[in-house]
Amino acid sequence: MNYENAVRRAAELIKGSGRTLALTGAGISTESGIPDFRSPGTGLWSRMDPVKVASSEAFLNDPAAFYRAFAELWHGYRQARPNDAHYALARLEKEGLLSGVITQNIDGLHQKAGSRAVWEVHGNLRTCRCLSCSQSFPFDFLWEKYRGGENPPRCGECRGVLRPNVVLFGDPLGGEFYAAAKALERCRLLLAVGTSLTVYPVASLAQRAERLVIVNREPTPYDGRADVVIRDSASKALAGILAALEKI
Repeated sequence: MNYENAVRRAAELIKGSGRTLALTGAGISTESGIPDFRSPGTGLWSRMDPVKVASSEAFLNDPAAFYRAFAELWHGYRQARPNDAHYALARLEKEGLLSGVITQNIDGLHQKAGSRAVWEVHGNLRTCRCLSCSQSFPFDFLWEKYRGGENPPRCGECRGVLRPNVVLFGDPLGGEFYAAAKALERCRLLLAVGTSLTVYPVASLAQRAERLVIVNREPTPYDGRADVVIRDSASKALAGILAALEKI
């Protein structure tokens, strides 16, 4: 199937689905200046061992080192703006062609673009919590403490160490993941965008949809199961799908 036919077929599947969900990964946010994790040579994990620096064990062993590695990076995520791919998914939802977005990303860009139904299965950078008293704070509270020289940032109530509400390596997935899995029980089509589909258990969600469309620059383990595979940037592919939908 050539590129134009793949885009048109993806649009036809979305139009006829009745219930489509999107599953997004780091590849949808690279055009917003946020680096991905697994691309050879350029991904974040090609420069550092995630288990040594981004696991719950690493955080508990040396929270100051954890913040030195990630505080500035994550603050940059929070300054990023949505790109055309995020806006395309928000438009599909607004037009009743997409029931929601399941995202592995913690950057909040889907919400900034206007998506309303979003399951953040790996957490978010809007809030943090105290490991001692469990009180919740805005992420800005944590950032201001770190920027002011307090490392690790500590709770304003009990002085316990603060932790961002993100899922680290070694953490169990929370309620958002199970809510997303529940939503997929009624899903007829899954549109996987910018995800390698190699991070489990989230990648297993691709098995739950009746039909699958994949938009990703690199091959994924689920390409052989997909009805359509589009090898392109998320923004270009989704723009093409939107244009094709206008002609159906």
